[in-house]
Amino acid sequence: MSAAIDAALEPTDAWTRIRAGRTVPVLTFVVAILIVWYVAAILANGPATRMALANANPPPTPIQYVLATWAQQRPIVPAPHQIVVDFFNSTFIANPTTNRSLVYHAWATLAPTLLGFAIGTLLGVLLAAAIVHLRSLDKSLMPWIIASQTVPILAIAPMIIVVLGSIGLTGVLPKAVISTYLSFFPVTVGMVKGFRSPLPIHLDLMRTYSATRWQVFWALRFPAAVPFLFISMRIAIAASLVGAIVGELPTGAPAGLGMRMLGGSYYGQTIIIWSALFAAAIVAAALVGLVGLADRLVARRMGGRT
Repeated sequence: MSAAIDAALEPTDAWTRIRAGRTVPVLTFVVAILIVWYVAAILANGPATRMALANANPPPTPIQYVLATWAQQRPIVPAPHQIVVDFFNSTFIANPTTNRSLVYHAWATLAPTLLGFAIGTLLGVLLAAAIVHLRSLDKSLMPWIIASQTVPILAIAPMIIVVLGSIGLTGVLPKAVISTYLSFFPVTVGMVKGFRSPLPIHLDLMRTYSATRWQVFWALRFPAAVPFLFISMRIAIAASLVGAIVGELPTGAPAGLGMRMLGGSYYGQTIIIWSALFAAAIVAAALVGLVGLADRLVARRMGGRT
């Protein structure tokens, strides 16, 4: 009876299902952002536009004035369509093997991102395992791990680059170290929570079987911590990308999304900066999506919910 009632209450047409879901709220939010963005472009680019059109004959109409604020070569706030055009040209038109291509720069940023993420994830899991099994580390090391994240990465990044450069380590590794610094923390905190998630009754059951600490870890603690691991990895992979981009800023790297943003700031090309920002956001979304896919595959393999 209840199943029949639920079936009768389900939306029957596509439009009703769309309105019942998240599509309409998301689209409404996006439209609102675009409207505010275009208005901000008019206000920010207005003074320069008025100066450029001061001697125009005949004087521009309000529509022409608005369109002029959205078509500046070096705007203070670029209009969304300017960013889309530059992103399309830099991604699909430019040669992907040249530094005019966002694909080229994204690939250069991806290497230290993945290396730093791998090191940070491994380090986070090892630290969490040590903290859970050694009470002295829980009291002494964990506060320092938390305190390490209170130091701004923009202050640490140049020091890491200089120190590693002084011993001959350049290129991908210094940027990977910065990515590791940002990515190990969420994994450590999440895995500490995960390793401590088994119920006391389960731990007591393992003791009744005379299981060693190693057996308890692999048979109980680690499987229980896998969901926490993937949640932490989603945060860590995005943080690792931020670390790689920040690591490119003080190095004068020949390629990378950070270098692309820095070059745009040098020459006042805000469109290039925003285009690189959107490229970084797309790369981050793709990486987080891949971690989510791995999470679902592992959950299916372990017999969990997919």
